[in-house]
Amino acid sequence: MRARIAVVGLAAAAGAVSAGAAAPLALDSLFGYAKGRIAATAVESGEAGVRHPHPQKQAAGKTTPPTSTHRTEVGGVAMTQSEEHYPLAHSWGGILPFAMLGAMLGAYLGSRVYDGVARLLSHWDKMDSGDRLTSVIGVFAGLVMSFPLISMFTTLPLERAWIPWLVLILTVGCITVSLYMMQSISEFFPWKRGRGPMKRSGVKLLDTNVIIDGRIYDVARNGFVEGRMYVPQFVLEELQHIADHHDPLRRQRGRRGLDVLRHMQADFQLEVGTQDRLAPDIGDSVDSRLVRLARAIGADLVTNDHNLNRVAGLQEVKVLNLNDLALALRPNVLPQETLNLTLIREGNQPGQGIGYLDDGTMVVIENGRSHIGETLDIEVTQVIQTERGKMIFGEILDEESPENGGQRRRPNGPKK
Repeated sequence: MRARIAVVGLAAAAGAVSAGAAAPLALDSLFGYAKGRIAATAVESGEAGVRHPHPQKQAAGKTTPPTSTHRTEVGGVAMTQSEEHYPLAHSWGGILPFAMLGAMLGAYLGSRVYDGVARLLSHWDKMDSGDRLTSVIGVFAGLVMSFPLISMFTTLPLERAWIPWLVLILTVGCITVSLYMMQSISEFFPWKRGRGPMKRSGVKLLDTNVIIDGRIYDVARNGFVEGRMYVPQFVLEELQHIADHHDPLRRQRGRRGLDVLRHMQADFQLEVGTQDRLAPDIGDSVDSRLVRLARAIGADLVTNDHNLNRVAGLQEVKVLNLNDLALALRPNVLPQETLNLTLIREGNQPGQGIGYLDDGTMVVIENGRSHIGETLDIEVTQVIQTERGKMIFGEILDEESPENGGQRRRPNGPKK
């Protein structure tokens, strides 16, 4: 914070001094230009002689603007030129507004430069040795590229004041183009291939399915997702394509995904499409490009697509699957525990009824078909774990059981 204040303060002081020093010349130039325009307008309208029949005579009691006299010789004849100055050009009344404007402009530019340098240093610290070597080579190649262009343009008949700006623009432009090209082909460099485990950057790369699902917003809002989140431009284009689909259901899903992105961009640090160049479009699928981009920037892939999860895992990309998170957060249910459920529909087998826990887990109740629509106490008899979640089987408590000789069952486990 102190460094930022110091940089902004120095930039503001430099801007104030520069603007204050340039104020007299600027005011004199504006004053001369305005006076010349007024005189030209008066001459064109034929009013110059009427307004000033005796321009050399001044009215009594009136002061004239300060003037400076320049004596020159033209063809051996001495000539005197008089140049008028703006009355406030060399006073605090004229210099102070320019100095204040220069200070504000300098403070703004200093703040922007400080932020840019801070981001550049932060990005440099997160880069591995291969990326740093690629960047250094890119800068050097850009400087080499700029030399012929600078030599060619400096031979043009230009004013000397424009030459430094021309050199700066050409140099920065060549370095930028060179860095972009080097980053685009960096995966083919020997120091980028087979370099071992990928260095993670902490960026969370979101795919289309997890955005449409919408749960990522609630997870991030509750603080379970750390770091910067990134949405590629091609994922956004896929969402727009789904939102414009002729199928009403797909169109609704796409629009919901766009709404989720809008809320996330307003509430979190969400970046869109700034690093897609690291995974250029080569005609492959969106999922393949997502995996390549995650490897290129060291991001964690956030998805709920089971197939994408497996493909990314094979390519050493860390995957955060929201479905796995939801399964991990479901409460454990053990046999002989008691659940209070409402039977909603029939089961696949004769006599079965189906109910659901609050988290969506399906519970199959034996002999529950005749109790559909009722809320009953269910005793858990079996729990089966599958790839998609748990399936729970149970029986109705206080139900007459043939195995007990027609007696009613009693709860054997704690109620939940």
